[in-house]
Amino acid sequence: MIKPVKNKILVTGAAGFIGSALVRKFILNDDFIIGIDNINCYYDQNLKKDRLKNLDHIFKDNKKWIFEKIDLEDKTSLEFVFSKYKPNIVVNLAAQAGVRYSIENPETYIKSNIFGFFNLLECCRNFNVKNLIYASSSSVYGGTKQFPFSEDNFANHPVSLYASTKISNELIAHSYSHLYNLPATGLRFFTVYGPWGRPDMAPMIFAKSILDKKPIKVFNYGKMKRDFTYIDDVVEIIFRCCKKPSTIDSNFDKSNPSPSTSFAPHRIFNVGNGKPINILRFIEILENLIGINAIKEFMPIQPGDVEETEADNSKIYNWTGFKPNTNLEEGVSSFVKWYLNYYIKK
Repeated sequence: MIKPVKNKILVTGAAGFIGSALVRKFILNDDFIIGIDNINCYYDQNLKKDRLKNLDHIFKDNKKWIFEKIDLEDKTSLEFVFSKYKPNIVVNLAAQAGVRYSIENPETYIKSNIFGFFNLLECCRNFNVKNLIYASSSSVYGGTKQFPFSEDNFANHPVSLYASTKISNELIAHSYSHLYNLPATGLRFFTVYGPWGRPDMAPMIFAKSILDKKPIKVFNYGKMKRDFTYIDDVVEIIFRCCKKPSTIDSNFDKSNPSPSTSFAPHRIFNVGNGKPINILRFIEILENLIGINAIKEFMPIQPGDVEETEADNSKIYNWTGFKPNTNLEEGVSSFVKWYLNYYIKK
């Protein structure tokens, strides 16, 4: 007997780190999933393809998992997908990622993160989507020194173009929530790590350098802290937000407005572990698990970077009943096991 479809969910960035993990979660929940991705060359395309192959291998002959290779900038193709599959929930994880890359390639971020997001919002509006969840970033907090980062703090001092595009996404999504009654939830992710992670992020860069016995560039002379958040915790929060669309805040005070809620069905949440660690401690954990000492090259802080991130995760807990809680050592251990199996033993 075929189980009934619970939801039709469109996941953009389905070949990405978070996207592919989320698709797996949805399929296990018997939802019908339409994944889209342009599989660009920002980082290793083979890794993106292998994430999709892994899903196909796990869910062989599954009729509730469809993948379409399209770009959010291609409005015609995007509209075709919405028309054909009629998703009632959309999770937008597609974006041009990377803080430092945005310094050298600003136009790419405007096209993908602004214009592409606009196309997606138009489709959500025109095809009567009931719930939109979209990726924002902890980078929106910019140069603030108010720790932990709270959604109640105004995020209006970005230090990278990438962060600016994410703030723009939040503002544009709010407008659509107000004008077209589109429930939308923005999730500010804090340094997501784990198996199948991104090669441009610290865990992968550090692991590769340690194994290759090459120097790790340790910026700001090691005086950096990051709120590392395990992939499974991030996926669980997105999953729960899909079950709970954003609503109007009945207590919203226009004379003293909250940055995280609204008179429109739009909300903003941090998604972070809430336990920042020094970057040197993270390297130490990797060294212990891999069994090789890292060669460290201490350098000044890079343009667009911030010294510390720390999430106040109380709001997401109050909203979903869950907050990231994976122990760092356990999470890094799972990452290292995957890394060695994927890159060394394959």
